[in-house]
Amino acid sequence: MRRLARLPAVYMRGGTSRALFFHSRDLPAERAEWDAIFLAALGSPDPNGRQLDGMGGGISSLSKIAVIGPPSRADADVDYTFAQVQVDAPVVGYRGNCGNISSAVGPFAVEEGLVPATGDEAVVRIHNTNTGKIIVARFPLEGGLPRLEGNFALQGVAGTAAPIRLAFTDPGGAATGRLLPSGRVTDTLEIPGLGALEASLVDAANPVVFVAAAALGLEGTESPAALSTPEHIGRFEAVRAAAALAMGLVDTLEEARTRLRNLPQVALLAAPRDAPAADGSTLPAGAMDILVRMISAGQPHKATPLTGAMCLAVAARIPGSLAQRLARPRGAAEDLRVAHPSGILPVTARTSLRDGALLAEETVVYRTARRLMEGMVVYPTPG
Repeated sequence: MRRLARLPAVYMRGGTSRALFFHSRDLPAERAEWDAIFLAALGSPDPNGRQLDGMGGGISSLSKIAVIGPPSRADADVDYTFAQVQVDAPVVGYRGNCGNISSAVGPFAVEEGLVPATGDEAVVRIHNTNTGKIIVARFPLEGGLPRLEGNFALQGVAGTAAPIRLAFTDPGGAATGRLLPSGRVTDTLEIPGLGALEASLVDAANPVVFVAAAALGLEGTESPAALSTPEHIGRFEAVRAAAALAMGLVDTLEEARTRLRNLPQVALLAAPRDAPAADGSTLPAGAMDILVRMISAGQPHKATPLTGAMCLAVAARIPGSLAQRLARPRGAAEDLRVAHPSGILPVTARTSLRDGALLAEETVVYRTARRLMEGMVVYPTPG
């Protein structure tokens, strides 16, 4: 007989995603026990794709978990473990990070008293245990708590709020240990049913496989709904699985299809052109530097995963990569203006050369975040 269990939790929006936040102290010491809790709490797996029996929202950006605990490194204030819960399968992924949810970690840490905050600004150094990287969050304070009011508008989120500056330091090799996992700027992937496909495999903040939209018979301006047909999803999954193998994330294609279903992200790139936005407006070609449609955890994203946008900004600095070839030429200090279905996102990427090798030093983006609900999450367990 199934029983109901309860755990303290906070439900937070970070950027254009939402997640259940847990303190590590409230979870079992054995990590192997986490998956069942996370799946039940979010309502996965759901063959109908809606997660109605849990807190998930039926899409990858609303099926996430964050676990926050004391720092395990001297240069961090908190540890943060990210979990991507598959909507339609009993799979929980810990191999990558989510930039959007990362933006909520600093405010959560301050609100929960994990990091003391005084004055007008908080600075929280976050150790993401998935990637071993440090993220520095800066945001304004009011009365010792994160300030909510502000003039920063985040496309895809209604209204305005106080901005959160996120700096991902040394983002290269987040999952594979190498900025270019294959050692090459471009690779040729053999995709069943598609044949040879040119791709750039880059790992910065999260691993991403970059392909030209035109190589898949697409314009790069398609809506997420238009890309959600079984035929398109099947092609994107085939590209992702082949790239996962080429990047060394898995040992076999079968492992990519069954065990590692959220990485790498798939980015369909196109040169700047007028493109429709989700709100019915037109994004003019002159306002963007590159056009992208991204697939995350098997689903076309309604905006762009933040880590994917940061990886794209780094990739656009790599001479000869698909991103660099398709992007509008820019100066070394200029942001990359990434056009996606919900608008245009500016991303800063600083790179340098060391002994002839390109290094990703830092990527910077701005987000907003807010606590939505707090209390107990109730989920079923086996009797």
